[in-house]
Amino acid sequence: MPSIAREVVLGVGAGIAAYKSCELLRRLQDRGYVITVVPTPASLNFVGAATWQALSGRSVATQVWENSHEVSHISLANRASYFLIAPATADLIARIAVGRADDLLTNLILASNAPIMIVPAMHPQMWNDVATKANVATLRSRGFLVMEPDIGRLTGSDSGQGRFPAVASIIERFDEFTGNVRDLEGKKILISGGGTREAIDAVRFIGNRSSGKQSIALAAAAALRGAEVKLVAANLDTSSLGTLAVHHVESTAQMRLALAEEFASCDILIMCAAVADAKPLRSTLGKIKKALYTSIELEPNPDLLAELSGEKANQIMIGFAAETSDLIPSARVKLESKGLDIIYVNDVSDGAIFGKETTSGIILTRTGEEIALKEVSKDALAHLLLDHALRQLG
Repeated sequence: MPSIAREVVLGVGAGIAAYKSCELLRRLQDRGYVITVVPTPASLNFVGAATWQALSGRSVATQVWENSHEVSHISLANRASYFLIAPATADLIARIAVGRADDLLTNLILASNAPIMIVPAMHPQMWNDVATKANVATLRSRGFLVMEPDIGRLTGSDSGQGRFPAVASIIERFDEFTGNVRDLEGKKILISGGGTREAIDAVRFIGNRSSGKQSIALAAAAALRGAEVKLVAANLDTSSLGTLAVHHVESTAQMRLALAEEFASCDILIMCAAVADAKPLRSTLGKIKKALYTSIELEPNPDLLAELSGEKANQIMIGFAAETSDLIPSARVKLESKGLDIIYVNDVSDGAIFGKETTSGIILTRTGEEIALKEVSKDALAHLLLDHALRQLG
């Protein structure tokens, strides 16, 4: 399968600041990066493998011969788009500078051509030592980005330059390094989210289990990257989005009108809403008495995606599919029949995914790509889908 544009190897050196990289990992995920943690063996004295696995949702190895059938130092090196080494100790910087390959992380660095950013953290005397300065200069001459450590208090009473920088500063520098900036500036993105409700009477409705969390993540990610975003929200709390433009709707008919109004002017349409397939043939303004509530005659709702596809000019269209079997074949059929460019399909057997903060599924594209994701944050999925849409826009 092809690599993901935001695939990052987070290397962790054996310094006390390793615990701060737990927060760094979380904030990277919020920015849409997909993280594989590769700690040095000695760093596990500070933060254990189980912690990294729980936070990243991925297996963790420190040595080349772990999971040797996967040839990790080659497969991981090929998959990575970027390396972020944080914290980097004086010893780790020295080993990288001379080309050592005595653990998985240093093997990966030698085997990969991906850009590498290093965040040093060590005692001030070690940072100012002539050997460390020479090693840092060597790495910079080879194209590595090496941040300057902060000045402040370290362990004990010592103070000076060598402190691990604030996570926000690392994130800001890493975004600049990777180009994860306002790459959607000038683009108009239309998103539908939530679940539509079809009234049976004054108090009852036909609905679904969609939480709408993925559409919120998509809207926030698109706005963060500079897009003009409009969200058509069905029965969804959008207070976390601040002043972002939102059309609040309840039914499929209302969503249909809102989408029709905005579609022609958008560059990317993301149909994330769970639209009810059917609605009551008749509904009543009052409450139906329990004794009379015996059956409901239904009629199909319009197929909003198919309708919009018929009006498509140059827009990129992204859809979602929730399936319980035959995920890829079912998604491919929907991709073709609805005129989509990208589709994300996941398995919702036994209520999986609904309401959760993470998601597992497969991104399929019209060009034949299949990208499998396992337990990534919905923020990360949002950025990955936007990456693919931007690529198709050229």
